[in-house]
This record gives sequence, structure tokens and C-alpha cells, in this order.
Amino acid sequence: MARNQRKYNTEYKVQAVKLSNEIGSSKAAVELGIPVDTLYGWVRAVKEGRFGAGQRSRLPGRPHTL
Repeated sequence: MARNQRKYNTEYKVQAVKLSNEIGSSKAAVELGIPVDTLYGWVRAVKEGRFGAGQRSRLPGRPHTL
């Protein structure tokens, strides 16, 4: 049986992470109708700087913080 896999654009993911930071990942996932594990992955990706949109650039030798 084939799974329907939804695609999300980068801006949606960044906004979802911002909501997660405001109200918590579990509540944000329920509100957005997405799996909480998906949101956790996006949060991790933002922390690692893998999403370009809306992210501050890193300076060499300096830690990246949100």
C-alpha cells in the first residue's frame, strides 16, 4: 500500500518552527495537523542551519543561536 507523503515548502517549515518555539512542539504539531516527529526534525534542521529562509547566517567560530 502506498503512503501519501505531504510536501511542505521551506517558509511553512520555518513558520511552524517559530510557532513551536512560542507554544511548544506538541501543541504546534496538533494545531498544524502534522506529526510531532516531523516538527522535531524541522526544529533540529533550523538549529543546524539547514533551512536558508529566515535564518541568520553563521560566522566562523561563533555558535549559532535562535
